[in-house]
Amino acid sequence: MQIATWNINGVKARLSNLLRWLKEATPDVCCLQEIKCDDEAFPGEALEELGYNLAVHGQKGFNGVAVLSKRPLEDVTRRLPGADTDQHSRYMEVVVPGDRSVVRIACLYLPNGNPIGTDKFEYKLDWMDRLTARASELLKDEEAFILAGDFNVIPTPLDVKRPELWVNDALFQPETRARFRTLLNLGLTDAVRLLHPDEAIYTFWDYQAGAWQRNIGIRIDHQVMSPQAVDRLSAIRIDKHVRGWDKPSDHVPVIAELDI
Repeated sequence: MQIATWNINGVKARLSNLLRWLKEATPDVCCLQEIKCDDEAFPGEALEELGYNLAVHGQKGFNGVAVLSKRPLEDVTRRLPGADTDQHSRYMEVVVPGDRSVVRIACLYLPNGNPIGTDKFEYKLDWMDRLTARASELLKDEEAFILAGDFNVIPTPLDVKRPELWVNDALFQPETRARFRTLLNLGLTDAVRLLHPDEAIYTFWDYQAGAWQRNIGIRIDHQVMSPQAVDRLSAIRIDKHVRGWDKPSDHVPVIAELDI
């Protein structure tokens, strides 16, 4: 089973690229972030024509997550537990049956948190604490699960081409990186780093200052896996080439292959 995550940066604006990539890569499951539309405006018909079932948790104009799956979507749960007043559409869990077992997938769009020193940064840190609490609960079930999405976290200096550009950014703050480590220290695994421990890999290139052309990128789109999912992991790749397409997202897909 191929499971992908991609911050599409506006699903209606990037629909042609999304359809092109889905036809090329044919993932079994695709988690989308920052769809930037409410549920009613989501272009579901075009995706269903490719054979995908849909679960959408949208928000008009910003945020929003969706899961596309060629297999049935079960036990769909919207919103991250822990804050009933949080109305941002940033999180959705689904269960997808495979040939041999099932996998639970959380599609997430973690808050950016900028500028630091504001309520936005505190919201980011609190959201990460809630995510860790949820992951801790899921681990008790001893099932294969994946946290997939745009984490807005640069975990280490290896994950950024020019660290000096990010020292005052919420994505690279010590508190942000420490919380990401706390998440992993529950017993979870950063799948890219497991299979590519020393490679400079990026998933985002800013639209400004020729970042793509100069390969000034960062890695902020992750697939974090439970031990039961890691046991089934055989490969992971970054489809970097889609960043060079016309009118691209500033993110690219991350695709994991698991024996499920």
